[in-house]
Formats: sequence, structure tokens, C-alpha cells
Amino acid sequence: MRGDKVNIVISFFLLIALLMIGIPVSFTFFAAVLYLLVTGDYSISFVAPYAFSKLSSIIIMATPMYVMAGGIIEKGDLGNRLVDFIELFFGRFKGGLGVVAVLSCAMFGAISGSATATETVIGSIMWPRLDKAGYDKGVTASLISSCCLLGSYIPPSAMMIIFAWLCDLSVLGCFLAVLGPGLILMIAFSVWIFVKCRKDPNVKVIKFERTPAARKARRATVVSAIPALMFPIIILGGIYGGIFTPTEAAAVATLYAIPVTIFIYHGMTFRELLKTFSETATMSGVIMFMLFCVMMLARIYTTENLPTMMLEFTQSVTDNKYLVLLFINLIYIALGMLMDDTSAMTLAAPILLPVAVGMGIDPYHFAAITAVNLGLGCVTPPCAPLLYLGSKLSDTPVTKLMRSTGSIIFWIWIPIIIVVTFLPAVSTFLPSLIGK
Repeated sequence: MRGDKVNIVISFFLLIALLMIGIPVSFTFFAAVLYLLVTGDYSISFVAPYAFSKLSSIIIMATPMYVMAGGIIEKGDLGNRLVDFIELFFGRFKGGLGVVAVLSCAMFGAISGSATATETVIGSIMWPRLDKAGYDKGVTASLISSCCLLGSYIPPSAMMIIFAWLCDLSVLGCFLAVLGPGLILMIAFSVWIFVKCRKDPNVKVIKFERTPAARKARRATVVSAIPALMFPIIILGGIYGGIFTPTEAAAVATLYAIPVTIFIYHGMTFRELLKTFSETATMSGVIMFMLFCVMMLARIYTTENLPTMMLEFTQSVTDNKYLVLLFINLIYIALGMLMDDTSAMTLAAPILLPVAVGMGIDPYHFAAITAVNLGLGCVTPPCAPLLYLGSKLSDTPVTKLMRSTGSIIFWIWIPIIIVVTFLPAVSTFLPSLIGK
């Protein structure tokens, strides 16, 4: 069965155009599939069974479970407990409250699996504290808008679960591939805010009292944070210890989140829990419909050998691996500037992976390149969804964020993209330890 090559190209650019003008992601992929079914030689009976079989994968079942766990955690007061705990260690240093924001974003993002939830929860907690301590609002809004992405690199990462499923790779291998870049990013953000605040006379430090009552309050803060701190220990320890799979870890995350948020932190009631179930089920349905359409489109693209065509075109231009890496980076940066990270990944990763592997690039190295580039896209205009969300939540004009965001992009994102791209060991060392 051979479709019209022209229709394949048209469907690809139709998909990009619809995403760029803001059509919901699910409908853009559906529109591309519908165009090919109407104009080409394909039928729904050819593409739908394949998509159903792919969605029956045990790996993809983790996605709705992590969405549900993230929804519960977002409303369950875990953010306050984590922030208060980390503040005990870093709040006394100048710029330390900024580091608290960085580490809180990393920990909460790893627990919730959602950059948007992280920015909403940690941002709402940290911005009043940072503002009171004299931090520039544009600086802190830019910082948290970037730091909320750390959850995409510190496992369990919902993005890497979808990436592994799209590209038929090991979920654990993808987790480990992005962990190194994630830790480097976390350190870089912390250093950046320290340097930024070093000479700012307006920035204050927290002075902890040494009275018995104050020490008792600090001990209470540590004790109250233990259930939240146990969350990543249980989930990550279980995955890396071989006790359960990433999919089973998603179920454990949900089961653990419910009693912690209701009975320990009293962050929600049973009625609110049912509402959260309804909201996250709706969100999961949207994600699954999008992935179903992606798989139908992938079935047609694979049948028409689109990845092979891309590889042959690339090899006809150059056989230099480093130029190909540069080419892949530029594609991801361009897509990331125009659409959200999930859309860009689902569109480009299955097509670009064969190109990368064909040029001798390790697939887990490619996973790290994908994650870091799309992270940059989330804070780079014109799309920059997390930057605009940070502006709205912090009540700060976007124009006030631009200078600090430019500094973060220039001093952190771009150098780390270069390091991850041209030093493969940063992303392949940990996967190699488990034979990936």
C-alpha cells in the first residue's frame, strides 16, 4: 500500500501549521490523519487497530496514573512542607531563598511529574516569600519558570515515559539518560541565582531565632516534611531497586498520595478528591486521544518510509555526526519556540530517532538531547508557555521577565545543550551501567 508522497508532505506541514496557530494538540494530529485518510489510499481499518495495539502497552498505562497522582499532590499541601524543610538549610544565606525555589521545584516536579503544577504550586508559595525578602520579581519569575521543568529530568518523568513509548526504548534507560542533565541544570540554576543576588543590597536573609520555641518549631517542620520526603524515596527507590516497574510505581504514587494529602496534611477532603479524579480523568482522556491519533499518523508515516527518507536526505547533505547533531538541535529549538514540549516531541522524536541512530548516535543520548532542547523551548518566545504562565501567576509583566530569561538562556540552557549534545557520556553513562 503506497500513498501519495505529496500528501504525506502536506499532512506534515498541515500539522505544524495547526499547532502554530494554537489549535488543540489532539485535533491537530486528528486533522492530519483525517486528511491522509480522505486524500490517500489508507483506510481507518488499517491505522486504527495498530493505534489500539500500541495504546494497550503496559508502559503507557503509567501516564494517566502519574497525571492522577500529580493532581492529588498539587492540591495536597506537599509544596508548603517541602519549601519549609529546604528553607531551614538554605534560607540563612544571601540568595539562599532562590536556591530553596530551585530545589523545591526539582523535588516537587519529580513527585508531581508536571511542570505546570510545579510552577503553580511552588510559585504561589515562593513568590510572596521572595518578594518579602527583597528579590527582584522579574528575576524570580524567570527562575521559577525555568526551574519548574526540572521534574522532566528527575525521574519519574512523564515526558520520558511517553518518549520511551514513542521510540520503543527502555523507560528506565530514558529516566537515567536525562538524570545527569537534570542535576547539572539544578546546580546551574542555584549558582545563577547566588551570583545574581550577591551584590543586590535589597536581598535579605532569613534570621533563625535560637530560642527553645524556635528550635521546637524547626523540629516540627522537619517531622511534618517526612511524609513528603518519603515520596521520591519510595517511588525512585522502588524503581531503581527493581521492586516495581515504572508503571507500578505510578500506581504506588497515587495510592501513597491519597492518605498523605487527606489524613496527614489535610490538604483535601474526600469530596475534593473525587473532583480531582474527575479532572485528571478528563486530562488523561485528552492525552490518550492525542496519543491514539499520533499512532495512526505514525503508522502511515512509517509505511511511507518517511524516517528513511529523512535519513537519506541527511546523509546526502552530510555524513558528519556533529553536523547532524547540530541539525537535530536546530529542529528541536525551532519546534520548541512554536509549540509546547509534548507536541514537539510527539511530532519529531519518532521521525528524528532513525536519523540519529543511522548516523551512529546512541538512542539514549538522543533522549537527553530531546529533553533539554524542548525545555529551552518552553521558556523561549514566541510560544514560551511556562514563561507566560509565570508572568501571570507572579503578576509581573512579561517584558520584565525578558532580561533575566535571556540571561538564563545564554548562561544555562545553551551551554548545557552544547554539553549534552557533544559530550554523550553525560547522558549515556548511567544507562550504560544497567546495560542500556
